[in-house]
Amino acid sequence: MRFIPVTCEQQESMLRAIGARDIDELFEDIPKSVRLKTGVSLARGLSEIELAAELEALSAENATHLVSFLGGGCYDHYIPAIVDAVVSKPAFFTAYTPYQPEVSQGTLQATYEYQSMVCALTGMDVANASVYDGATALVEAALMAARVTKRHSVVVSEGVHPEWRDVLRTYAASGAISVVECPAPDGCIDLDALRSSVVDAAAVLVSCPSFLGTVEDLASVGEIAHEAGALCVVSADPVLLGIMEPPSSFGADIVVGEGQSLGNPMSYGGPGLGLFACRQEFLRQMPGRIVGRTVDVDGRPGFVLTMQTREQHIRRERATSNICSNHSLNAIAAGVYLAAVGQEGLAGIASACVAKAHYLHDALVRTGAFSPANGRPFGYEFALRYEGDVRAMQEALLDRGYLAGLDLSRFGERYSGMVLFAVTEKRTRAQMDAFVEEVVSL
Repeated sequence: MRFIPVTCEQQESMLRAIGARDIDELFEDIPKSVRLKTGVSLARGLSEIELAAELEALSAENATHLVSFLGGGCYDHYIPAIVDAVVSKPAFFTAYTPYQPEVSQGTLQATYEYQSMVCALTGMDVANASVYDGATALVEAALMAARVTKRHSVVVSEGVHPEWRDVLRTYAASGAISVVECPAPDGCIDLDALRSSVVDAAAVLVSCPSFLGTVEDLASVGEIAHEAGALCVVSADPVLLGIMEPPSSFGADIVVGEGQSLGNPMSYGGPGLGLFACRQEFLRQMPGRIVGRTVDVDGRPGFVLTMQTREQHIRRERATSNICSNHSLNAIAAGVYLAAVGQEGLAGIASACVAKAHYLHDALVRTGAFSPANGRPFGYEFALRYEGDVRAMQEALLDRGYLAGLDLSRFGERYSGMVLFAVTEKRTRAQMDAFVEEVVSL
């Protein structure tokens, strides 16, 4: 049996009761100029089979096989089938906050395993159950550093994603913290400028790789931060952590990141999840919730919400954050992904991404249409300068089936003429060679 909420007779009865002729009349108060224009004309009274066939025919007109070299915070990684198979289970898919541990052991254990994997990736002692996204994770780290150090200002590298810095400034407008931006002329933070700006700061916020894909000198950044009594906050790429030394090795106190690349689809830009981990000594200042492992009265292992430092759980003035619900389903997807690929698998994925990115980088430079934006080492994302009209180039290649990177001019004049490319393990050599040929033919 299928669930049909309202019969035709019931619908007509309700319309008569409110004095409306039909469903369309209910929306007449909405100006036609702002109504969604779908352009889909479907006959009334179609059977399910007929409707499904019609919609499939319409969807076939979409360009669904674009070869993507788009990055800038959202990446086209391969998602193993097991990820959707697990997270689609109703126990995970429909669950909300596991307030009652006795009926939420599956969700709690999955979250605990996710936290453990984040700690293994970052080298940190503790991790929370995630926050909204990478940008809010960075902000929460800045606020946490201010609480820990009792200082008011934070220094953020201009190499951090411009949109993340926008979010940081939005939070700072409340007066909770002040933000000082440190130059990053070639994508990486200017160490001399950092030394002069970090005095009395609560934290230094850097991204490795940076927004332009370049690899930061984290050891120097951490040393400068700690000499000034500030915390070192690093935003890391979780896939690259499969082959890079964890930020903890370079003195990071808090590690954040965007976890979309771990088993979560691009989905037009979201949702993702914010990774958040720190040193043990800062545990009680960490935002969000933390799942812990314990034993019951009979000595059997069990899982509980060990810490819940939100205003929903404790007094508002004692809460570490009031806007930090975890993205539970996305975090579980990340945990399933990491469990599926394993340590060696993640290293292989990261290595493939880096190798393919360097192959495409060199091939595009050889065309003469592009030149390197800087001489810094990079991971699987890189910025190039284009000699012509970036928008025209991208539109032409889109018509030929390619998403030709991210036009960086949207982020300001300093990025004019620059394009950010990302190459994941999904891209084949044949695809990259064909893309380069299309560039040459423009």
